[in-house]
Amino acid sequence: MALLGKDVVDKAIAEDTDFESPLEFRSELELEVLELSSTGDGLALAPEPYRPWVVVVPFSLPGEKVRARIYRDSRLRSYADLLSVEVPNPELRNPSNVKCKYFGQCSGCQYQMLPYETQLDIKRNVVIKAYQNYSSLPASSVPEVLPTIASPLQYGYRTKITPHFEAAPKRARLEPPEDKSEKPSWLKIGFNEIGRRTVVVDIEECPIATPVLNEALGPIRDDIIKNIWNYKRGVSLLLRDSIETPPSSTDTSAESSSDPVDALASELEKHVCVTNHKTTVRERVGDMFFEFPGGSFFQNNNSILGPLTDYVHDAIFPSSPELALAERPTHLVDAYCGSGLFSIMLSPHFTTVAGIELSSDSIKSAVHNAQLNNIPEGKCTFRTGDAANIFAAVGEFPPERTAVIIDPPRKGCDEKFIEQLLAFKSKTVVYVSCNVHTQARDIGMILGKTVGEEGRKYVLESLRGFDLFPQTAHVESVAVLRLL
Repeated sequence: MALLGKDVVDKAIAEDTDFESPLEFRSELELEVLELSSTGDGLALAPEPYRPWVVVVPFSLPGEKVRARIYRDSRLRSYADLLSVEVPNPELRNPSNVKCKYFGQCSGCQYQMLPYETQLDIKRNVVIKAYQNYSSLPASSVPEVLPTIASPLQYGYRTKITPHFEAAPKRARLEPPEDKSEKPSWLKIGFNEIGRRTVVVDIEECPIATPVLNEALGPIRDDIIKNIWNYKRGVSLLLRDSIETPPSSTDTSAESSSDPVDALASELEKHVCVTNHKTTVRERVGDMFFEFPGGSFFQNNNSILGPLTDYVHDAIFPSSPELALAERPTHLVDAYCGSGLFSIMLSPHFTTVAGIELSSDSIKSAVHNAQLNNIPEGKCTFRTGDAANIFAAVGEFPPERTAVIIDPPRKGCDEKFIEQLLAFKSKTVVYVSCNVHTQARDIGMILGKTVGEEGRKYVLESLRGFDLFPQTAHVESVAVLRLL
């Protein structure tokens, strides 16, 4: 841990004290916050006379003096509840920015007190530190991290929320009230309290969720309260924003027309809240439509998907006069393709697209979405399987004119995939990641495996974050590799 220093960490490990906290449970401390973690928590050092030990304090900012109470210990650190901000950092903290009355209790958001531009700067710094600490690359191999791309919506953007609640506890069941129409005091319908995996914050509205979801949440809560004594176990709810699906969703030619009247109609598309995991959800990205089951994965901030896919397009097709028409990529490999977002959005620019995904349900959605958007038959092919197997299926693709998009889950890529990627040697690789730390590790592996080899090698051309989740600490990262 950088805050403690290598010598302190090594000594604690050697003395077997790295799990022995010097701080008592529920002890209260005055702390000076030194920096932010990648998860958005403030980091402080335990004051004297305690030995070097990190204290993690949520909702605190660098430069602030805070009072906190210890509630849990871990390796080389303890976690504390923020009791008060004794000396705020006025350059960062602005309470008037906060839009949610549950901010500071709910674990969903970390940065509502920060100006949005500051949030973007912090997220850029997360990308910088990830590559410093996890890529094992020399600084000369990592380009300057570009400014984080902002979300068009900073509130009201989240298209999926999953509030949850518990059934009546045993003691309450033994003495149920006569009037069961009232909300019991023990019933909380919402999201986890910060630092408490089993404590739910009762939430009537979530400002980062879309208006459609908030409108639906009230009646859903009322129905739960009305029927709470019928539940035998806790429930995790699903609320997902969807364009109302027309009677026949296989023909979108009129909806995707460039006619101004149709464009206006698209702005007035009726949105509904889907609550069933098996019900079809429909979203529009640009002039393309995507349908998938409510319980499956699709990015939860629709407003930034257009800018994200445009950025990936521009990375593959840079507006450079040196890039002759004969050198432009004609084939696309979409590893971890999901429901086909990148494949379908970029399909007009390629002659052939191949996607692969472990989830068979996602592949079904990708095939359906290609048909939904009138992609010519045979132009986009999708198959179920491990991402590494895609290269065996695209042996006829010309590597010099093939682009590869990687968009893996949080764990990143395995070594088998990276070895086959290096053997394939596509001209351009765009790595989109929801976990910049595993992305940095993988990029370091891709570049590191070619050190000392003869011939062309990958170079990390550009690196930048995308803010898919404003008001939170999460940052998506896009890295562009070019074979030179």
